Amino acid sequence: MDKSKPLTLRRNFSWTFIGNAVYAACQWGMVMMLAKLGSPEMVGQFTLGFAITAPVFMFTNLQLRVIQATDAKQQYQFGDYLGLRLIATGIGLLVTAAITFKSGYRPETALVVLLVGLAKALESISDVFYGLIQQHERMDRIARSLMIKGPLSLLLLGIGVYVSGNVVWGVLGLVVAWGAILLGHDVPNGAKILKDLQLMPSENHHSQNIGSTLQPRWDRKTIVKLIKYAAPLGFVMMLISLNSNVPRYFIESHLGERELGVFAAMAYLMVLGGMVVNALGESASPRLAKYYANRNAIAFRTLLLKLVGIATVIGTITVLISLVGGKQILTLLYNPEYAQHTNLFVWLMVAAGVGYVSAFLGYGMTTAQYFRIQIPLFSAVTGASALGSMFLIPAYGLQGAAIALIVSSGVQVVISWGIILHALNKLSRLQET
Repeated sequence: MDKSKPLTLRRNFSWTFIGNAVYAACQWGMVMMLAKLGSPEMVGQFTLGFAITAPVFMFTNLQLRVIQATDAKQQYQFGDYLGLRLIATGIGLLVTAAITFKSGYRPETALVVLLVGLAKALESISDVFYGLIQQHERMDRIARSLMIKGPLSLLLLGIGVYVSGNVVWGVLGLVVAWGAILLGHDVPNGAKILKDLQLMPSENHHSQNIGSTLQPRWDRKTIVKLIKYAAPLGFVMMLISLNSNVPRYFIESHLGERELGVFAAMAYLMVLGGMVVNALGESASPRLAKYYANRNAIAFRTLLLKLVGIATVIGTITVLISLVGGKQILTLLYNPEYAQHTNLFVWLMVAAGVGYVSAFLGYGMTTAQYFRIQIPLFSAVTGASALGSMFLIPAYGLQGAAIALIVSSGVQVVISWGIILHALNKLSRLQET
């Protein structure tokens, strides 16, 4: 049996869900641990580090993993993606350092941001190996990586904070964990995929990755072509990241690191439903791409509508849970100080529900390779988030930040539906010719 044989959609979903569930639980555990061992200010510093670095690396990553996974025609080799990712990651580190030094943060906060940037750089390199594995529909190998990475990250972060009483040493532990996973798991599994492909009979494949190695390719024309192709999506992902992080910038500026820590701790609860959404989206992306590439409009629409329906159900359940047991949940997970913000918790779950629907529509647009249109889409979404934060946070505090997220997600859903309908109409016309 060929070890690189793709898994079924059901098995890929199961593995992806389990892997994302473990990793999301550990990410959540990091915030819980900081809230219990440290203070809201410590949570705020930790969150600020990711809020600053996430948009930077979202852009420099150019969403190459999605392009790899949906590259149904196999236009590029793995070495092309790896070469571009290494260049872009170096740029991301330089930009992170520049932002940090120009922002005037106190030394401890600045060091946290820089260390988070280094961790994100290591994660970016792992991500390009995930793209190779996902392209060949072996989500089990990605899931195993996440299932090791999450607990190890939580362990080393916890040891660093507990021993030193300082978040800086905790984040350093995070850097060590992510580096170890990259070298000890992700690189070897990427090499295994390429080796298995080389052993396949030539009549059973059409992959450009045959003969490819772990060495990056530095062909200038190919890299430039890939940048032109991927840059719009990278810009879109930066806007998406900014959309969720813009409220955090305004909170830190107007209310301080303590209030940012409270908001961030509650916002992490949004990932509970998000891990199901991401697992389904990542597992279904290769199949959606194939349906669209094969001009199968009915199958594409049916699968996408099923995903949107699931998102609606998940969102409704999370809102009901927050209404019924919000205070008890916050007290149990964090401490009574956080339970004083039950209304904020409910508003954030509403924002999460709308965001789940928009996430699946985003997968639909991406798999149909509607990249450039997403630039004006997410420019509008980010603009809505910024305007909402600018006016609502000074007036309503943390609750205003949650409402700003709802407004921006609503804008995204409406415009995304229009783009999907256009894509389906175009596909129907192509079927008729």
